[in-house]
Amino acid sequence: MGELTVKTVEGRAATAPSPSADDEQHQPSARSAALKRLRSPRRPRIWFEILLIAVSYWTYSLIRNAVPEQKAAALRNADWIWQAEQTLGIAVEETVNRAVNSVTWLVVSMNYYYATLHFIVTIGVLVWLFRWHPGRYAATRLVLFATTGIALLGYYLYPLAPPRLMNGHGFIDTVLVHQTWGSMASGNFKNMSNQYAAMPSMHIGWSLWCGLTIFAVATVPWARALGLLYPTATLVVIVATANHFWLDAVGGMLCLSFGYALSGAWYGSLPHRLPKLVDEDVSRPRTGRRVWPVRA
Repeated sequence: MGELTVKTVEGRAATAPSPSADDEQHQPSARSAALKRLRSPRRPRIWFEILLIAVSYWTYSLIRNAVPEQKAAALRNADWIWQAEQTLGIAVEETVNRAVNSVTWLVVSMNYYYATLHFIVTIGVLVWLFRWHPGRYAATRLVLFATTGIALLGYYLYPLAPPRLMNGHGFIDTVLVHQTWGSMASGNFKNMSNQYAAMPSMHIGWSLWCGLTIFAVATVPWARALGLLYPTATLVVIVATANHFWLDAVGGMLCLSFGYALSGAWYGSLPHRLPKLVDEDVSRPRTGRRVWPVRA
């Protein structure tokens, strides 16, 4: 090890050891260890999660509704989407919308489905993961947050009117016709939400997140089946109520793919492949009794 010559207070020369190779490597290794700890699953804290989700959703709603409602551009984009679907032979939204609207009990049920389950099921899945799969919770939550965050970029760059607001077409606004309570897409709540943020569809993004999470993590066959049924039913609902085009659903799926890619890159694995429990849960006694330290 080399030496450095330094001056003491009295002016006499003294020697000090020069930094070794181990010292030079210590700082990078410490950073690597800190990053590894940050990426490691840990037990979520209930109040932190409640605050995080509340603030995140408030921020999402604020930004989404602050995006300029570019009505002219949104209607032009809706016409383009409709023509593109006709070219592809998948423009059946109007037919589905009119058919469902003729069955009152069905369309009213779909209106309430659209207005409520979007939030109820998503929160329910988060609570389920928090309680029973803490090791997978943070990674799965990151998928949801990243999906929602990238959707905001879509709302800003590509304003899109839903089918029910298109001019010169036969789409029916089922909320207005049947005076359904609860939807911010129409009626008395329409001024609380950006009416021209249909692309991508977060009803599909969130419902598919719920469905894939349940299918991948649940062990009961009927629960896994419901996991696949939920986003399928949501797709039918958003089309039947004229709130979205089929291609809006594709946009939601692409956003979800981004969310999974980001979470997988950060945690090094897809959420369902991470351990169900965190280290502190595995080491915790399973007797249900608290273990007190024994004094010598």
